[in-house]
Amino acid sequence: MNYRHAYHAGNFADVVKHVVLSRLVEYLKQKDKAFRVIDTHAGIGRYDLSSSEAQKTGEWQGGIGRLIDAEPSGAAAALLAPYLDAVRSLNPDGAVKKYPGSPLIARHLLRKQDRLSAIELHPQDVAKLKALFASDFQTRVIELDGWLALGAHLPPKEKRGLVLVDPPFEEEGEFDRLVEGLQRAHKRWPGGIYALWYPVKDRKAVAAFRKALKETGIPKLLDIGFEIRPPSADPSLDGSGMVVVNPPFTLEGELRTLLPALHRLLAVEKPAHWTLDWLAGE
Repeated sequence: MNYRHAYHAGNFADVVKHVVLSRLVEYLKQKDKAFRVIDTHAGIGRYDLSSSEAQKTGEWQGGIGRLIDAEPSGAAAALLAPYLDAVRSLNPDGAVKKYPGSPLIARHLLRKQDRLSAIELHPQDVAKLKALFASDFQTRVIELDGWLALGAHLPPKEKRGLVLVDPPFEEEGEFDRLVEGLQRAHKRWPGGIYALWYPVKDRKAVAAFRKALKETGIPKLLDIGFEIRPPSADPSLDGSGMVVVNPPFTLEGELRTLLPALHRLLAVEKPAHWTLDWLAGE
């Protein structure tokens, strides 16, 4: 998968990932005690949807573009509000011209006592990320291989929080690294919330990944699947998924409201499905 995120920012996979991220952060805010969000593959933090990369694919138009133009109502609207507020904070004129990456969405939602660790390896991306968060004492930008952060930076001193693992899937073996990284992290910090993003492109690889997660023995694993079309003849991003470890007790119910509403807006070809499965636990 050729994955420079500027080409894909704001697409359907970003929308689902960032909606889940926002719900996890909102849950953590229910207690006064401080928490930390650790983003292991943070990217540049903010994306220009008028850039040549974004315009070349136009993927954002089938993601945040659709959602902004046709918001769900009722309970889904209330659950989407924190995420959409983060997007609108970059677009005060109404039209979506810029899109926040996961570190910027998390930072937008934090309270004054909470902290963000944004970790990125690519030197040019780190430079942009540091410029974005310059003078922000609540955010620490770290130039580091995100996989190493799953050992060295856990547990955080706050002892509460969320680890988002959103690798680029540019190399072979990313599914294996996700499983190995989670096992290493969970041993160091078993009580943390972990959110692992993955593409639905190679269905056999996804099935093997889910099976490997079940075999880790980690007790609470909720798998979120979101497909926008049936399997393509040629390898293509037909969907995406997130595995949430130690999910808040509120999350499953929220997703059963959110996922159908998002699917009605973002699916492009039938049959396509969303799924919510406990790989371990409930």
